[in-house]
Amino acid sequence: MRAGVISTPHGDIETPAFINVGTKATVKALTPEMVKSLGAQAVLANTYHLYLQPGNELVKKTGGLHKFMNWDGPMYTDSGGFQVFSLGSGGSKISGPTPNPSPKERGENIDSGRLNLEHQKGSTLSSPSLVKILEDGVEFRSHIDGSKHFFTPEKSMQIQHDLGADIIFAFDECTSPTASYEYQKEALDRTHRWALRSLAEHNRRSDLRQAGGPTSDCSPALFGIVQGGRYQDLREESAKQIASLDFDGFGIGGSFDKEDMGNAVRWENEILPENKPRHLLGIGAVEDIFLGIENGVDTFDCVSPTREARNGAMYTKHGRINLMNAQYREDLTPIESECLCYTCRNYTKAYLAHLFRAQELLVYTLASIHNLYFFVNLVKNIRRSILEETFFDYKERFLQAYQEA
Repeated sequence: MRAGVISTPHGDIETPAFINVGTKATVKALTPEMVKSLGAQAVLANTYHLYLQPGNELVKKTGGLHKFMNWDGPMYTDSGGFQVFSLGSGGSKISGPTPNPSPKERGENIDSGRLNLEHQKGSTLSSPSLVKILEDGVEFRSHIDGSKHFFTPEKSMQIQHDLGADIIFAFDECTSPTASYEYQKEALDRTHRWALRSLAEHNRRSDLRQAGGPTSDCSPALFGIVQGGRYQDLREESAKQIASLDFDGFGIGGSFDKEDMGNAVRWENEILPENKPRHLLGIGAVEDIFLGIENGVDTFDCVSPTREARNGAMYTKHGRINLMNAQYREDLTPIESECLCYTCRNYTKAYLAHLFRAQELLVYTLASIHNLYFFVNLVKNIRRSILEETFFDYKERFLQAYQEA
């Protein structure tokens, strides 16, 4: 575990840190001022979604994401890879296909580089959806209207440079944890080739920016992504390969089973350079945050705090509670008595439970404020425990109380 600082053109990030997800250039239901008041240091926006709506060209024309969404702090964008594989099958948002099924599970010919995803009930398309994985990139259909698109490492770099984040990620293939070893290996080799292409295109665009003179915008930092599924040899191979390249930092990607995550992160971080930041992509469970930090992760992002907030699930130091449960209809206490967030200082569980049942939009804001405050400040407290050399005591005390609920 470690505590440090990541410096960006829009400010420093004290690590470990939880990075709030603003998928479509907004942290759902919150203004940037609200996000900042929670103590949030940075946000992460989604390349795939912003490419489709409103389009990276428009965002660039407005001066980049910072100006477009009125956020003046550090900003990340992901590569779009995960969404290409999970949403880019043309399935609906609600009942789309399982992200990244292995080739054997779907019965396609691995050698063809073609991934056939079965048509899902509720899809916006009238014919089976397709994701084609080729050496050059990935062909996919928009989950919005079924239109066909093609993402390459170069395309991902172009979009992310247009969006103008401080930290961007190389384009990679995110596989399912249930994919076979053979396919994980094939996808890993492809991810490494795409990493080289991402780096080359990023450097080319950065050189063009610098040629624009001292008034030109700063180039973003590029993080390479380590993959390898649940296999130690593949994870270590990937870490060595990506670490050998001139990336500014590293993303740890892939879908994990609970029992795999701590091991996989440790395998990689024992190899990755200690003087560069490490970001764990899309992981936000409380136990996993402790596991990641203990094994050398610096930053995290996850949509679960706001997604679960919109469904009534509130995080507390004694575990999650669901405000839709009958026991909270007349509960006149705050979500958490010692919490200092705006919601807990001003509203009761009974009021929030009423808003959920009445389907009042205000509740999405109030619930999201609390959940994001919980995660942002949990990681800040973990950072403090590292600096005070009390991490393991803090972890034991927190998780014991958290699991008692």
